[in-house]
Amino acid sequence: MISAYNYEFEIGKMVIVEENSFITNIYFGEVIPENANIVETQLIKKAYGQLQEYFNGSRKMFNLPLAAQGTDFQRKVWNYLQYIPYGKTCSYKNVADGIGNKKASRAVGMANNKNPILIVIPCHRVIGVNGSLVGYAGGLDVKKKLLNMEKINV
Repeated sequence: MISAYNYEFEIGKMVIVEENSFITNIYFGEVIPENANIVETQLIKKAYGQLQEYFNGSRKMFNLPLAAQGTDFQRKVWNYLQYIPYGKTCSYKNVADGIGNKKASRAVGMANNKNPILIVIPCHRVIGVNGSLVGYAGGLDVKKKLLNMEKINV
């Protein structure tokens, strides 16, 4: 069974999706998947609560059962992203090096672009090798806000 619920956060509306007792998606917007029941399950409430704690600066790491759907390469990148410390950034090249594929910077960027569980899998912490903010599903303004918030709350 797929369940989903929409919430308003200070950075905008987000949908949290649960399937088979795992969080499978957190994304910007308010469109709930057609095949989902609009219900606030215990796990969705837990994810919402942890996101609220993150936004108020009291949560640095998430503790949620995740099931991000993607290719083996994408899942490898997403797993690596979860180890980028709160308040820190690294480049696409750093991630490529970290997963043992030094020439995969562009592929890492594409995997970031497909990240289905925003913020919890912190793709916003990945920046250009020259320090520039590049690409984010919520827009560069939101990426900048998230990074600034983390720096303040380290």
